[in-house]
Amino acid sequence: MVPGQPTAEGDAPHGTRSGRTVPLLESKLTPHVGHGGGVPRTALLDRLEASSRTPVVAVTAPPGYGKTMLLAQWAGRDPRPFAWVSIDQQDNDPTVLLTYLATALDRVEPVVPAVFEALASPGASTTATVLRRLWFSLAVKVLPVVVVLDDVHRLQNWECLEVVAALAERLPPGSQLVVAGRGQPPPPATGPRLRGRVLGIGPDLLAMDHEEAGALLREAEVDLSRGDVEDLVRRTEGWPVALYLAALSFKSWGHVERGEAAFTGDDRFLVDYLQTVLLSSLPPRLVSFLTRTSVLDRMSGPLCDAVLGGNGSASLLESLERSSMLVVRLERQGRSYRYHHLFRELLRAELERREPAAVRQLAQRAAEWCERNGPAEAAVGYAMAAGDAGRAARLVVEIALHRRHGGGVAALERWFDWFDRNGLVKRFAAVTVLGAWTHALAGRPAAAERWADAAEQGSFEGTLPDGSGSIDGWLALLRAVLCRDGPERMRADAEIALRLVPSGSPWRATAHLLSGLSHLLAGDLETADRILADAAEVGRDAEADAAALALAERCILAMARGDWRQAGLLSDRVRPVGPRAWPRAPAASVLLDAVAARVALHRGEVAQAHADLARAQRSRLRVTYALPVYAVQTRLELARAHGTLADAAAARAMLREADELLQRRPDLGTLRREAVELHRQLDAIRMDAIGASTLTAAELRLLRLLGTHHSFRGMGEQLHLSRHTVKSHAMSIYRKLDASSRSEAIQRARDLGLLEA
Repeated sequence: MVPGQPTAEGDAPHGTRSGRTVPLLESKLTPHVGHGGGVPRTALLDRLEASSRTPVVAVTAPPGYGKTMLLAQWAGRDPRPFAWVSIDQQDNDPTVLLTYLATALDRVEPVVPAVFEALASPGASTTATVLRRLWFSLAVKVLPVVVVLDDVHRLQNWECLEVVAALAERLPPGSQLVVAGRGQPPPPATGPRLRGRVLGIGPDLLAMDHEEAGALLREAEVDLSRGDVEDLVRRTEGWPVALYLAALSFKSWGHVERGEAAFTGDDRFLVDYLQTVLLSSLPPRLVSFLTRTSVLDRMSGPLCDAVLGGNGSASLLESLERSSMLVVRLERQGRSYRYHHLFRELLRAELERREPAAVRQLAQRAAEWCERNGPAEAAVGYAMAAGDAGRAARLVVEIALHRRHGGGVAALERWFDWFDRNGLVKRFAAVTVLGAWTHALAGRPAAAERWADAAEQGSFEGTLPDGSGSIDGWLALLRAVLCRDGPERMRADAEIALRLVPSGSPWRATAHLLSGLSHLLAGDLETADRILADAAEVGRDAEADAAALALAERCILAMARGDWRQAGLLSDRVRPVGPRAWPRAPAASVLLDAVAARVALHRGEVAQAHADLARAQRSRLRVTYALPVYAVQTRLELARAHGTLADAAAARAMLREADELLQRRPDLGTLRREAVELHRQLDAIRMDAIGASTLTAAELRLLRLLGTHHSFRGMGEQLHLSRHTVKSHAMSIYRKLDASSRSEAIQRARDLGLLEA
C-alpha cells in the first residue's frame, strides 16, 4: 500500500499533533505516477522483492526512465507499508526535511509526539533534538517500513544528506531506505558506512526490453510488429519515456511507420519533453556545451577542449555522467563518453537551429584532432561532416588499403557511398580504385564495374600510402581482377602492377596471385604453380587473403594432376596463414571451403566435407562476375565435390551458375573447357537426386528470411517480390528439403548447415 493519499493539491491540514509549523504539501507524500502505469516491470520487481535484507536501494537514472513508476509498482506489490517523500528544493532545510520524514513515518505507525514538539521548537539544537527523538521512535516501532525519498538529487545541504545516511542505519529490522534520483545517490547514503549493503538499479536495468516496450505500445493502442518493436527499442535504447512519446507520435499521425526510421530526436513530442524537463533548467553555458559537442560521436575531455577552443571539458563530462544527463560512459574506468542517441539528435537539431554556420567548423576541428591523435576512422567521419573531401579521401585511402578484405568493411562502404552521393567518385582516383575492390569483394558487381570505369577516368598526383609513385599500378591490378578482356590482358596488367607496385605494398602479393592466375587460365600450369608459390610466400605476413588464395589455387592444380598428397598438404597450410589465420574476403573463404571439401572427400572425411560444402553454399552468391575467375572456379570445384557425392542435381546446379558467369565473362581461358568437360561427365551419371544443394539463388535468399518472424508478405517487401512469388519459392524449398512445413524446412536447413542454429 501507499499511505498518505492526497485529498487536494496545496497546503494540507497540520493534523492533530501540536507544534507542527511547516506547511505540508500532500502531493509530496505520494508518488507522482505518470504515463505507462499499467506496464509491469516484473524482472525489476522480483529483484526489489529479493532485496528485503539490503538496507538501501539506490535507483538512479536520467529523467523518463520510470524510477517513480517502478517504486509505485513495488509499493503496490510489497506487503510492507511505504513512507513516501518527494524531495524538492525546500527540503534542503533540515527542519522541512525532518517534518516530511516524521509525517510520512507517522502515517505508517505513530511517531512519538516529542518529535513534532521538537520540530516546533526554535533554536540551534533543533535538528539534533529531533533526530534523537526520531531515532527513539524508530527503535520502538513494530512494523518494518520502506522509506522512499524520490528526486533525492535535489538534496544539496550536507546536514540533510547526513540525516538520510543516519536514517538508513536507524530503520527497524526488515525495513529499507530507497533513494531515487537523476544523479549518483548522495555520498552519505551509500558511502563507506553502508559499503556492500546497497542495491543499485541504474538505467541499464530500467531500460525496457522489447517485451515491455511491446506492452507499453499496446497499452497506448499502437500496434507494431515484433521486428518494428525491436527496432524502436534499439533506437530509443529502451528509454521508457521515449517509447511512450513514440507511441503518442505514431497515434498523432494516424498511421504507424517502421519504428526505427519513424521516431527520431527531432520528433516534436520528444523535443517538447526534453526542452521542458532538461534544457530549460540548464544555464546557457551548459546548453552551449551540450549542443556544440553534439557533433561528436564519442567525447573525451581533450577532444571537446579542441573542438570548443577551451578547457575543463573532462571534469564537465564526468559531472554530466554522474548527474545522469543522458551522458553514457563508454568504458567502466575510461574517460570516453557519448550522448544517448535520441538526446544527441535533439542537441544536433538545436545546434543547427541556433548556430548553423558553426557545425562545419566544429566538425573540422574534430577531424584535425582525431587525425593527429586517433582514431583515424573518427577523423574520416568528421571530415565528411565538415565537407573536407580532400582530408576524407586521404584518410580513407590509408585505412582502406590495409582493410579492403576485412574488419571495418561496413565503415568503408559507408564512406564510399558518401563519395558517390556527393559526386566525387571521379575526383579521387585512389579512393575510386579501392571502392571498386570493396564493391567487388562485397558481391556488388554492377557497382564494382561502374567504379572501375570511373577510376580509369580519374587522376592522382603524389605518392600513394603504399609507396607507389602513380595510380597506374593500382589500376592495372583492378583491370586484372575484373578480367574483362581475357587471360593475355590479365597477364599484361599483372606484370604492369609488378613493375609499379613497390615491394612493401600490401598489393604486392595480389599482383603475384593475379599473374599466376593468368598463366593458369592460359594453360601454362607449371609457370602458374611457381608464381602462385611466390604469391603465397610474399603474402604470408602482409596479405593473408592473397596468400590463402594462392595456396588454394595450387591445391586445385595438385588435384588436377592427381597429386592428392600435395593437395592435402596445401589445404592444411591454409588456415594458419598470416596474422589473421583465416581469410575474410568471400572470394577467399568460399573457394577455400570448396577446395577443402574435395580434399576431405578424398580422405573419406564425409562429415567434414558436408560442413565445408554447407559454408560454401551459404556464401557463394557473394562471389560474382566482378571476381570472375574465383566465381567460376568456386562453382566448378563445388560441382566436382557434389559429383563425388553422386549428387548430380547439385553438381548441375553449380554448373548452371558457372555457365551464367561465363556468359558475362566468356574469355576465361581453360575454365570454359573445364565446364564443358564437367557437363560431359555429369551427363553420363544416370541419377537426378533432389537436395538442398539445388536451391536457386532466389530460394537461398528467401531461406534466410524463413527463419525470421516475417510473414510471406513481409518477406516479399524485403525481397521486392509479390506474396505469390514468395509462396511459390517457399513451396519449392519445402520440396527440395523434403519438408512439409516452414518450421520443418528451417530445422532441415539448420541440420544441413544452410542456416545458423
